[in-house]
Formats: sequence, structure tokens, C-alpha cells
Amino acid sequence: MNLAFSFVLAALAVWRLTHLIVNEDGPANLIARLRLRLDSGFCARLVTCFECASMWISAPIAALVAPRALDWPLLWLAISGAACLLERLGTPPASVFEEDELLRTETSGREDAEPVGRR
Repeated sequence: MNLAFSFVLAALAVWRLTHLIVNEDGPANLIARLRLRLDSGFCARLVTCFECASMWISAPIAALVAPRALDWPLLWLAISGAACLLERLGTPPASVFEEDELLRTETSGREDAEPVGRR
């Protein structure tokens, strides 16, 4: 297998495993139970944050894909980054503002007032 094909397969595998661990309950609710047992702290962050989980999941997969030991750190970051991009492509963008927050719906009560600077 060439490196490009291996990279794509690794990125898809990391995305799938990370999505399973972070967002799904897993078979027989095993993963949901694991997340509940970890409760809070560093270990809980590793299984509830997609970006964090993709880092530790991509490390051993990058070691399998890397043709040389020197290529491993770069592939590790690239595979994790690709999985994060795939996750962002699959989720709707978050709304930063409420719909009416930027629109002015009230008036000052002085509709006949002159605009500032025109006196």
C-alpha cells in the first residue's frame, strides 16, 4: 500500500474510533459506562473531547502507517488533524449569536428625532 492510501485509511479509522468513544454508547453500553466511571479530570477529558481523544488514538495508528520512525510524529499530528477536520465537516456549525441579537427591534421612542449631526 502506498503512503497516501494508508494515510486516508488511517484518518478514517481514527475518526471512526474517536467518534465511537466520544459520541456513542458502544456495544452493550460499554463506552457509555466507561465515560461515567471516569467522571471528571484528565482521564475523563481523554474520552469526552474529540480533539484530545483523536490525539491518543492516532498515535499507535500513525506508528503502523509510518514507513520510517522519523515520519511518525508528523503522521501522528496529520492523522489526528484529518480526523478532527472530518468531525467538523460532519457537524453543523455552532451558532454564535441568537437570531435577533444583531438586529435592532426596538426604537428609542423618538421616531421624529433628527439624526445626529444634522441640526
